Amino acid sequence: MTIAVLAVQGAFAEHEKKLDELGISWFELRKKEDLDRHYDGLILPGGESTVQGKLLKELGMFERLKGQIEKGLPVIATCAGLILLAAELGNDDRRWFRTLPVTVKRNAYGRQLGSFHTDTEFEEIGEIPMTFIRAPYIETASPEVKVMAKVDERIVGVRYKQQLAISFHPELDNDNRLHQYFVQMVSSSLNKEK
Repeated sequence: MTIAVLAVQGAFAEHEKKLDELGISWFELRKKEDLDRHYDGLILPGGESTVQGKLLKELGMFERLKGQIEKGLPVIATCAGLILLAAELGNDDRRWFRTLPVTVKRNAYGRQLGSFHTDTEFEEIGEIPMTFIRAPYIETASPEVKVMAKVDERIVGVRYKQQLAISFHPELDNDNRLHQYFVQMVSSSLNKEK
């Protein structure tokens, strides 16, 4: 199993460390040619979604990645990654991959709650630490989207087919269970292909 980590901008190194801790091989997606390598799953990290989206287009990586996600490539998207996947943004005219049928509110918690930490139940995993940094949240999700976690009645984690999208930063906490869950998603996907 090999995971590709989008590394054009943002907090990708922390995700790579998590994969190292789990013994999973990975490489970075930095340019169009990197897409020619074999990978079984994808990490879309936190950072600046607008910068990431523009760079993906400028580097000629956008359409191919969108197609792979639509075809079922397992992906975990954190914070900015969630914004990249969202079909709609409630407070922004830009749209990116549009593969996840949800509406996301960017920088949803405002300045006072720009960053905060909590421990909350995540479906199929249990209670996990959640670190939010200028985070978005999901305003609405289509019925076929499984809500995995809520904080203060706001959706902060969903799963749709092979897309796992979350508002917070699991790569910043000492708990590896969310990355382990994603690795199991990838493993299940590989088993179905056999």
